[in-house]
Amino acid sequence: MTSLAIPTGVDDPINQQILAVSEDRLLGFVPEPFARIAELTGIEQGTIIERIRAMLSAGTIRRVRQTLMTTSLAPGALVAWRVPPERLNEAFDWLFQNDPFTGHVVIRTTDEGAAGAQYRLWTTLKVPVGFSMQRHADLLLERIGAEDVILMPARKVFALGVGHIRRRGLEPGARADKPGKVRDATPVHLEPTQWRVLLALKRELSPEEIVPQPWRGRAQELGMDYQTFLDTAASLEEAGVIGRFSTFLEHVKKLSDGGQVTRYNALFHWAAPPGREIDAGCEVGRHLIMTHAYWRPTGEQFNHVNIMGVAHGGDRELLLKHKAAIDRHLAEAGIAVTYTNVFWGGRSEIKPSEIDPRAYAHWLRGLDIDPAAMRDGETPVDL
Repeated sequence: MTSLAIPTGVDDPINQQILAVSEDRLLGFVPEPFARIAELTGIEQGTIIERIRAMLSAGTIRRVRQTLMTTSLAPGALVAWRVPPERLNEAFDWLFQNDPFTGHVVIRTTDEGAAGAQYRLWTTLKVPVGFSMQRHADLLLERIGAEDVILMPARKVFALGVGHIRRRGLEPGARADKPGKVRDATPVHLEPTQWRVLLALKRELSPEEIVPQPWRGRAQELGMDYQTFLDTAASLEEAGVIGRFSTFLEHVKKLSDGGQVTRYNALFHWAAPPGREIDAGCEVGRHLIMTHAYWRPTGEQFNHVNIMGVAHGGDRELLLKHKAAIDRHLAEAGIAVTYTNVFWGGRSEIKPSEIDPRAYAHWLRGLDIDPAAMRDGETPVDL
């Protein structure tokens, strides 16, 4: 069978089986990820490799990579920008094209007059250890002509796993038997060898690297014994910095066959009473529709929202029903939310945020900025 004859759409039954697992079911470091997908789906590994390689080449899958728990590797935040309407798309383009440390870039809308409605541009930001996130934001503020910026770092993480295919057909209110897990968002220290392996792991795989042992080639690149590479990767998982192996789909962009994985991206806001943030986050995080859920303090601009979460779907009204079910559940749990809202995603682009301190220093020099001027007083990792 030639690659041209291999189905690459998300609605193909075999592809659906593969993607339902490969999007977010391979937690931690898996030395042979495609064999693991075969084990979980009952589909032969050769077919798994053939289909994922074809979907990646066709653009159905936008990237295949080992994800990292970047909250444990670099200070980060969700960022809301107030940008003059006439500069909104220009600012979007600049951040996506020119800032490697900005990941998600999304233009969002909410009801006119709602708290924070004037903050239309939303991004994620990671700044390598030793450098100042606030100084970085101030630099970007000037570059894109924004009027204000609000940094919302995560204090706790309650849900993290984007599995669009397996979330299709979820009934509003569907949730796990137990509350979501609480994860810290504190950077950890890594040794130089761990950094070398981590930076090799996080780079996305090319179609040619979709093979039974994808990490063998990365070990060879480093001039490292394969078993040493695997052992070091395992130590990174023990350190809590490894996320999942994942095949990432486009969120709302049309695919080459004209289809869409999802149509709507909703950012839910809740203001839980002070002292109940973790309780509220755990209850939100147990709802299966949530791909992300965090404790993120804001301020008066957003009516002191502190719990945020993202849900994706093909039907706007269905997503609102999911949120209504979560609202009811919070009330039943005795958590009296004082404010809630929804920001809807529009134009969006997504890329992994760079976390390498050396790359950060190089980027700053390209802007004629002395890296020392962006330090936060700590010492960057010595690579």
